[in-house]
Formats: sequence, C-alpha cells, structure tokens
Amino acid sequence: MLELKDITAGYDRRAPVVRGAHLTLQPGESLGLLGPSGCGKSTLARVAALLHRPDRGTVAFDGRAVTGFSHRAPRSLRTAVGVVFQQPRLSADPRLRLRDLVAEPLRATGRREDVAVRVPELAERVGLGADLLARRPHEVSDGQLQRACLARAMVL
Repeated sequence: MLELKDITAGYDRRAPVVRGAHLTLQPGESLGLLGPSGCGKSTLARVAALLHRPDRGTVAFDGRAVTGFSHRAPRSLRTAVGVVFQQPRLSADPRLRLRDLVAEPLRATGRREDVAVRVPELAERVGLGADLLARRPHEVSDGQLQRACLARAMVL
C-alpha cells in the first residue's frame, strides 16, 4: 500500500505547488491525477514515485515511512511505483525502439530474462501491435507512444 500524508512539495520552499495532499493506493490500484496546468500533478506523482523529496509530510509503503528519495531510496521501493507523465515525447528516449523503451526498467533492474515474455504481454494489454514495437518514437503517434510509456510503467 502506498500512502502520502499531508504532503507539501515544490521547487521553492517559499512557494510550494502541492499543499497538504493525502493519497492512499492499495496494491494493484491505478490512479490518475486531474487538474489545471501548474496545480502540482506531476510534482505529486514525482513524490509518490520517490523522485522528489516533499518539504513536509510522509510517504509510506506498506505502513513503513520512506526516508530516502531519488537514488537514496531502496531499489525495491523505487521500482514499486510506475509513473506515466503527460508528454510522452519528453519521457521517451528517441533512439530506442518501443520494444526497448518498454523493456528499459527490466534491464535496469537486472531482470533481462523477463523481457521476452513481459514486453509482448504488456504491449498487447495496452493495445500496441507487435509491428509497432519495432518502431522508434518519431515513427508512431502520440497515443501509441503514450501506450508504450504506460506499458513501461507497468512492466515491473
């Protein structure tokens, strides 16, 4: 279970973009953040994924408070949350084929043996045909690329 309690976060302590946010996700649950531009959706997602340390509040996994963020967080926690950001073109390496984009987290965590099974399975689940997996980001639509980013977030 992921819990965010009373999260205040931003990039300047004097002007946080998120104030007093609370969030609870059970294992296997998905959540979409909705709101106007600049309201803190991406910042809150980055806090939940342990990519950004909040100014105030606690992040807990399975009832245990997280103390390390970014590279200081244990790998098991860093890989527990997958984030799909709004702009797939900014979060996808243009040199990678979609197959490699989806497989990137598996390779980064030393689970290369899972690539052959997980990538096609998730591609089908998000509606990407096998022919699209051989293409690079500039060769597919934004929607197709976003589906590849969704598969990448789910692969671990």
